[in-house]
Amino acid sequence: MAEITAKLVKELRELTGSGMMDCKKALQETNGDIEAATVWLRENGMAKVDKKASRATTEGLVESYIHANGRVGVLIEVNIETDYASANEEFKAFVKDCAMQVAAMNPQWVRREDVPAEVVERELDIARNEALNEGKPEKIVDKIAEGRLNKFYTENCLMDQESIKHDKQSVEELRQELILRIGENIVVRRFVRYELGEGLEKKEENFADEVMKQLQ
Repeated sequence: MAEITAKLVKELRELTGSGMMDCKKALQETNGDIEAATVWLRENGMAKVDKKASRATTEGLVESYIHANGRVGVLIEVNIETDYASANEEFKAFVKDCAMQVAAMNPQWVRREDVPAEVVERELDIARNEALNEGKPEKIVDKIAEGRLNKFYTENCLMDQESIKHDKQSVEELRQELILRIGENIVVRRFVRYELGEGLEKKEENFADEVMKQLQ
């Protein structure tokens, strides 16, 4: 078995954000292979997240974000199990980041399970017809439609969206990682987004770019 050094544990911890003992255990289970240990942590971490998913979240924060030019405002509620954990700086940062995500990317729902059945059916029908019109074989049309539906989710559901602050990670992946670090269940419950003049005719604005400028 490969020697599990403190340096190796530290490297894995920096890559994954997991606890020291969890990182050591992962490296022991994978014979010191960093890549395999990362996968091990994710698989076992998901089991821990799933166990916490049924636990009640009655505390948390309601956060607001107003874009610098006052044209977009967001209110978001994110719940956690205890009042003590709601004061955790990482939790507060996650809530703030979620509010900025909503301002920048304008999701329509929190998670894919919230999308009404009729909207899902409509999107599947559109995707099937597009695939047929493109000349795709009928036997793979349903598979193509499912793939395009997943893309619809990543564009319109907050938890499926790629984070504007953390490249290549979804908001849901960040939530799961935070659950493991804090040790409490976290639920993004609801949000509302206001945009000045929404529904009125106005010039097109790219608020994602505008919000990103505020992060620099």
